[in-house]
Amino acid sequence: MLRRGAIQVSDYRCTAGPADAPYVEVHQGYSVSDVRTGSFGCRTRAGAFELVVGSVLVGCPGDEYTCTHDHGFGDECLSFQLAPEVVETIGDPGDVWRTGGVPPLPALMVLGELAQAAVDHESDVGLDEVGLLFAARFVDLASGGTRRAPDARARDRRRAVDAACWIDAHAHEPLDLETVAAEADLSPFHFLRLFARVLGVTPH
Repeated sequence: MLRRGAIQVSDYRCTAGPADAPYVEVHQGYSVSDVRTGSFGCRTRAGAFELVVGSVLVGCPGDEYTCTHDHGFGDECLSFQLAPEVVETIGDPGDVWRTGGVPPLPALMVLGELAQAAVDHESDVGLDEVGLLFAARFVDLASGGTRRAPDARARDRRRAVDAACWIDAHAHEPLDLETVAAEADLSPFHFLRLFARVLGVTPH
């Protein structure tokens, strides 16, 4: 659905059912996958999980997992795959990328609904933006804390305002988060957090 350097978004649809034999799969990268419909079981080295709508399947490169469908047929996940530099920027307090999965959490479900609205073209939010916010919020919740962003320094405030002016001047061109972040000389994740903190809206 979306492929950029920092993030890739995929809509995974599984049609397996109780009669299908499970098999071992391997996460190719870092990911957080929001379960949109259906349910499935998942065994990882972190434990066994029953994932339902609103749950999140967490991927860490090289980790094996096995999905089972003992309770029904099919499921659908909206998956955000993240580049290693994005994960490094977000952080990994307490090794949260190896948790395997998390149950439905209201703060993540709201962002999952927003992401689905972007997929369905029912929201103006950028899918890359909401994906990065979803991943950052997952880390906050899975680590048991919330990070309070420090107040923006004058230089950062100027950077955000300059970026907003640049966006306005180039609004007739196709723009994406990575292009604008590069213009501001920041990673997409840092740029998104800075822009939203200073101006109160996302770049989109």
